[in-house]
Amino acid sequence: MNTTLGFTQSKFKDLRPLAEILSVIETRYSVNFTYLDRTIEDKYARLPSEDLPLSSALEQLKSDTNLDYIILNSSNIVISKRTNPFSDFITQKLEEVVITNYLTKGISKKSDGKINIKTDDFGILPGLIEPDILQSIQSLPGIISVDERVSNINVRGGTHDQNLILWDGIKMYQSGHFFGLVSAFNPYLTKEVNVSKNGTSTKYGDGVSSVIDMQQSNSLDQEFKAGAGFNLIHADAYAKLPLDEKAEFQLSARRSVTDFVFTPTYDQFLQRVFQDSDFSNAGNSNIISNNERFYFYDIAAKFLYDITDQDQIRFNFSTINNSLTYDQEPLDASQQPLQNSLEQSNFATGVQYLKYWNSKVTTTAQIYYTNYDLNSTNFNVTDTQRSQQDNQVDDFGIKINATNHIDDNLKLHGGYQFSEVIVSNSELIDNPVFESFVKEVVRTHSIYGEAEFTSANKNTYARIGLRTNYIEKFSEFFTEPRLSVSHKLNNDFRLEFLAELKSQTTSQIIDLQNDFLGIEQRRWILSNNEDIPIIKSVQGAFGIHYNKNKLLISAEAYIKDVEGITSRSQGFLNQYEFIGDSGKYQVRGVDFLINKQFDSFSTWLSYTYSTNDYTFDNLNNGNSFPNNLDIRHAATFAGTYTFDNLKFALGMNWHSGRPLTRPIPNQVIGNAVIEYEAPNSSRIIDYFRTDISATYKLKFTDKLDASIGASIWNLFDRKNVINAYYTLDTNGDVVTIENLSLGITPNISFRIEF
Repeated sequence: MNTTLGFTQSKFKDLRPLAEILSVIETRYSVNFTYLDRTIEDKYARLPSEDLPLSSALEQLKSDTNLDYIILNSSNIVISKRTNPFSDFITQKLEEVVITNYLTKGISKKSDGKINIKTDDFGILPGLIEPDILQSIQSLPGIISVDERVSNINVRGGTHDQNLILWDGIKMYQSGHFFGLVSAFNPYLTKEVNVSKNGTSTKYGDGVSSVIDMQQSNSLDQEFKAGAGFNLIHADAYAKLPLDEKAEFQLSARRSVTDFVFTPTYDQFLQRVFQDSDFSNAGNSNIISNNERFYFYDIAAKFLYDITDQDQIRFNFSTINNSLTYDQEPLDASQQPLQNSLEQSNFATGVQYLKYWNSKVTTTAQIYYTNYDLNSTNFNVTDTQRSQQDNQVDDFGIKINATNHIDDNLKLHGGYQFSEVIVSNSELIDNPVFESFVKEVVRTHSIYGEAEFTSANKNTYARIGLRTNYIEKFSEFFTEPRLSVSHKLNNDFRLEFLAELKSQTTSQIIDLQNDFLGIEQRRWILSNNEDIPIIKSVQGAFGIHYNKNKLLISAEAYIKDVEGITSRSQGFLNQYEFIGDSGKYQVRGVDFLINKQFDSFSTWLSYTYSTNDYTFDNLNNGNSFPNNLDIRHAATFAGTYTFDNLKFALGMNWHSGRPLTRPIPNQVIGNAVIEYEAPNSSRIIDYFRTDISATYKLKFTDKLDASIGASIWNLFDRKNVINAYYTLDTNGDVVTIENLSLGITPNISFRIEF
């Protein structure tokens, strides 16, 4: 008799749904299991014998289901998909979730102050029909985009270049498609996103305003998963392909459909992005701009290989591209049409080695390279002139980190990082002949260490660390302490204190408003420690949070000082547009949030009050004046509703207008120069927008799901002015130029998952 076959038949005969078995075990051993529904669906196991101790029962379930059963304490057990005996969970378990379903499902707040977004579990937000990463984070208090672009995200009054955006540990210099209206990162293979506004870990350099850390799945699921979909802007597909028990390949790709299909969504995006640019305004009534072709794409891939249970290799690759071409066609048929072009791309690749020495000690080593390139060719038909511009960044880095899990309450981190950043800017004009090329290199060595502590009763969390950066070019050291502390007063109240010092050597400036066809004017530069200083920040925040019966009330007061900014990085369009100076800004504010959740309904009101003021030695006689990003009041009122497979969201966004510098009334223009009032002494009208979205999930088979979605951005088609400035026409009269936000913008989507 074949005893192996007999055992196998008996084993499968006794299998029961795992959910049923967990219910029995919870009662038998007085424990609670925590897991995601999809983790245990379609899982079956044998019911452990009653005389087995809990540990043996869990071992049997582990064998039957290929899942991990991690004992947190005497009464709580977490179930997760199998990774390896030294799971990432063990090294991360001090980071306790203190607020779940923060605003909507899939968003949570951790004990160290950061916001975590899990794209797999993401619910829905107003105006969005997919978990667009950089659009989603703008729902958080203190984060806004003053011009609705994900390439211009302002965290607590900072400019976009002050955000450190990481993709699997690699710094990204391009964040948007369609020149800022769509996130450049495909969310369907991004496992989670961590957003830190203050009190960040010492392992992060740069990013004096925030860290946006995107991470792809880093564990072998040993399970095929794929999906595809489209909306009125782009189509995409992704797949997770297990190669064997030790290897997996992940791939995602997305491409716009805008050069094949003209949709109302594309029409609105086109008007928004290209208004007040060379494309929409050729500058001459005898010239027609047409035959435009615009498209974007992104491809991301990751190869995972577990050499052993203790040794892992991870390889990453990503490419992002935006491309625009259009013709300038003279009305005079004897002249040939000339093609203008704008290309923007970001290439990134890296390899990481992870070593689990034992259940307490882990080390990682990563080498990466990222390249950013923005180039344009622009023809001036009237002056028979061609200009070419190029901005390029090459960033090479090495990261080494060690983590020692001393015990259940204390964890230590330490590491070394090296980066070499090369930035070049070139310009070539053929009539008259002009050529310029500037190249800068900065190499930085960094060491850091920090300790994380959680009290035995889980009421107190503290992380304190120190980072030291040495910049070779300037022979300077920068020491940056970081602190994050939270304490639970009782079951309902938690106090939080965050503080940090940071520095960065990369930033973006605007030379002229019509650079790069007037569409993507900002170019990356490096600090030279002279007219372009190293940017340094110091900030602190104190918060109090009340969380009971699914009611969250949160308030956080903060102050942030940033010095070393340049006037060329701030986008002045007044009397300071062509004046170079370095200075600082200070932000003081309060973020407030109230969120109430019911079984199928969640609603929230967020409000931010802040003041944001510049100080430049040579501007405004050295006196402070409002920052170009000084949004004094910002509020969002929104709600989501879930019923079976239907998700619905409605939200309203309002904020006070941006500062504006008006011309002096009734002036007589002399020397073709506008005389202005005091800088930023007026305001643009308030901004208001209502968004709506809905998705519905369809289940065709056990393995095939589908979903449809629809959304409307700016439901009431409000004409919001997001920026304004003044210029002179050919008669010498002052003309007001207003940039408008997106009008009413519908979108629909269809997706399948299998």
